[in-house]
Amino acid sequence: MDLNEAKMQIAVLIDSENVSSRYASIIFNEIETYGFASYRRIYGNWSRNNGWNENILLENSITPIQQFDYTSGKNSTDMTMVIDAMDILYSGHVDGFCLVTSDSDFTRLAMRLREANMYVIGMGESKSPMALTKACNKFIHLNLIYAQPSSTSPASGTAAEEHELHDDFSTDRSAKAAAVTPLSEIEEAIIDIVNDNENKGKPAYMGEIGSRLNSKFTDFDVRNYGYTKLLTLIRDKCSRLEISKENSSYYVNIRELENELDVQKEITAMIAKNGGAIDNLSVIYDALKKKHPAFDLKDYGYSRLSSFLRSMEGVTVKGNEVSLNGAPKKTRARKKQ
Repeated sequence: MDLNEAKMQIAVLIDSENVSSRYASIIFNEIETYGFASYRRIYGNWSRNNGWNENILLENSITPIQQFDYTSGKNSTDMTMVIDAMDILYSGHVDGFCLVTSDSDFTRLAMRLREANMYVIGMGESKSPMALTKACNKFIHLNLIYAQPSSTSPASGTAAEEHELHDDFSTDRSAKAAAVTPLSEIEEAIIDIVNDNENKGKPAYMGEIGSRLNSKFTDFDVRNYGYTKLLTLIRDKCSRLEISKENSSYYVNIRELENELDVQKEITAMIAKNGGAIDNLSVIYDALKKKHPAFDLKDYGYSRLSSFLRSMEGVTVKGNEVSLNGAPKKTRARKKQ
């Protein structure tokens, strides 16, 4: 589904037992980015106090669906929400769904809706299992964007405001960090995008970077890391990348290696990403030349890569294999006699 076409009609289905009412306004503000919430339903047992009171439902035009607990230990609310989702799907009145829940039980529903060519947006807290976030086309961590100023849009804000926002946001990031894609993985993905760019050797357009990150990581959102602009996130957190400006457009390129320490860091990261060991030294050399065409060992006083690697602290070279000290040794299957 092309989000640039006429506004998508979206069915918003909320699991009241798994999502706090404090996110009510955020949910529908986010939906406006993707389309129009033609269905607004919330499911739960209203004989229990779940925080979603009458005022909140009326203010956001949400229809409450009552579901009693017919059997102890069974989640009737989940079943009702799934049945409604399938009924809406077969009605043919919507282009997509927004499942507001952190419950892994809805993973299969998200997958089934995508099989029917529906655009599926997931919304929940950082406790949402990875399986659920990956099952959606896009997943939004409500708690990570809850504390950020609603007046600041993802495309606005000065650099100074960005840093201030990040400083305020970072106070409790450590407890939530495991819930989102690590920044190191984001940086590696951007490097791959630049290297795979059709204009090889030239910087990649910032818009392309953002679009491809969103396609690769269903939960990618700069707000998850305390920022409102991808440009500022890259400048602050991606030391291996650099940003240039041409007219009014921004571009991203891989930063050239400036000194021996940069080379060592690059190699160490490469080995670590490969599980702590690389069987063939040429893999490292080829990767360095691909990312940095001007790379030359002679600039650092070496003629052989093995000699350079042996000079690095924390690295062991044995034959044609290089590994990080302390990394588990790779086991090879013995040949049958």
